Amino acid sequence: MISELAFVHPDATIGKNVVIEPFSYIAGNVIIGDDTWIGPNATVLDGARVGRECRIFPSAVLSGIPQDLKFRGEETTAELGDGTIMREGATVNRGTAAVGKTVVGSKCLLMAYSHVGHDCQIGNYCIIGNGTGLAGEVRVDDWAILSGGTLVHQFSRIGAHVIVGGGSKIRMDVPPFIKADREPLSYMGLNTVGLTRRGFEKEKIDEIHNIYRALFLSGMNLSKALDEVENQISPSPERDYILEFIRSSERGVIRAK
Repeated sequence: MISELAFVHPDATIGKNVVIEPFSYIAGNVIIGDDTWIGPNATVLDGARVGRECRIFPSAVLSGIPQDLKFRGEETTAELGDGTIMREGATVNRGTAAVGKTVVGSKCLLMAYSHVGHDCQIGNYCIIGNGTGLAGEVRVDDWAILSGGTLVHQFSRIGAHVIVGGGSKIRMDVPPFIKADREPLSYMGLNTVGLTRRGFEKEKIDEIHNIYRALFLSGMNLSKALDEVENQISPSPERDYILEFIRSSERGVIRAK
């Protein structure tokens, strides 16, 4: 159902069973998937690609032009995966020539007044808390939770299954599976509750815990600790992910305080 009080450009591609409420604005270079709801006064601009069963709440703005002075009007996109929710006043900017697209994965929740900057890449099942702001080209892996009021520096990376405390400033990369809080942002142990809820067995959680004990609590420098983990702990997807994440970090990773 499309309200007569909404503006929908004739070139927009609208899927089946889409609801577009009064006073919404849908631009021309837009694709909206089946069974999606666009709330009143929401704005969906050129370059938006919306998956199935998404919900875009009042005053949210999807695919606004980047807040980047290097942007020259290039044709780029902002993409929402299936089942993702943008709450009131949330904003997602489209990409620039750097990456070409901003991507928010499936089943994510962008809470009220959160902001996802140009060229960010957000995985699936992520939660971006109220008032949290991601600068350009930030990467967030699956199942990460950034609590309310978090500020993320451009080019930072946040690993999978991370939970970051409210009001945090993320200036360095945050390795996977951990809790992070304090100022400056620091390792606060494993996200044990989150891992348990997502089906990680106790033995796997213990393995990850042992890895971080060696990396952050052994007193070794990080380079030596990484080699120690590689030599002493058997290969697994989780071990290899942690090692790759830290070794590939360009900004450096947070440490235990």
